[in-house]
Amino acid sequence: MISRRGFLKLAGSSFAGLMALGGYAFAYEPLARLTISRYKLTPPGWTPGLKLRLVALADFHACEPWMSADRITSICARANELEGDITFLLGDYAAGMNMVTGYVHSSEWSKALATLKAPLGVHAIMGNHDWWEDRTAQMNGGGDTIGHRALADAGIPVYSNRAVRLEKDGYGFWLAGLEDQLALLPDRKWGRSRMQGLDDLDGTLAQVSDDLPVILLAHEPDIFPRVPERVSLTLSGHTHGGQIRLLGYSPMVPSRYGDRYAYGHILENGRNIIVSSGLGCSIAPVRFGVPPEIVVIDVG
Repeated sequence: MISRRGFLKLAGSSFAGLMALGGYAFAYEPLARLTISRYKLTPPGWTPGLKLRLVALADFHACEPWMSADRITSICARANELEGDITFLLGDYAAGMNMVTGYVHSSEWSKALATLKAPLGVHAIMGNHDWWEDRTAQMNGGGDTIGHRALADAGIPVYSNRAVRLEKDGYGFWLAGLEDQLALLPDRKWGRSRMQGLDDLDGTLAQVSDDLPVILLAHEPDIFPRVPERVSLTLSGHTHGGQIRLLGYSPMVPSRYGDRYAYGHILENGRNIIVSSGLGCSIAPVRFGVPPEIVVIDVG
């Protein structure tokens, strides 16, 4: 039998532990940590001699105090130090949660992102929250969002079901970017009974006119089962790694596939996808076991 004093001591230490754990998850990990996650791979059919360093940043969710313009600028400075050949922005620049002390205007977060530099440029796609937080875009059912315009004004090209051919050291490859798969919310007054995506995988890949490698940017990883072997590497964000990840498993993931595409490098039937845990938070400002990250991928 445990004594009353022993019970109170145990309860007190348990409470203190829970408070410390909560403080870590709600303050330290989302606000103070930044990790560099590195991958190295040679996908099937990759051009011999073509070596690329890719730097990917996802899910900023700009807001105070969790992801201020100053913090975004400091993350971009760290990304520039990684000497990538090309930098990718994988969507969700808008806040996406209510537990904030202030919202960061698109002119501020885009100005911070404009500090990113890479020899082959900085290239972006949109995320679901960039659509969901834009009432005009929801009403129109398409077109450009506030995020599209902000990035364009910052000199960063946005890919909306578009593919372009790029080159490094005389070796060519394709970059393809999808529009968001969850862009339009259901709303009777706008004539939508269900969620609608604006992505066009087939139409985007139809723009690829030769057999050079293809890198695909898709905010949500749920598209991956449909991605053909023709695509060398798919890069996604959106899941935040579940925001809470224990022993390699996330109990809650915003994906119809559950934990299957929650985080990291997944290889299926010879096809490769890398899912970033992102940088900011959505719904609630909590992270545990999946700190904010910049992804670096050496391909070739």
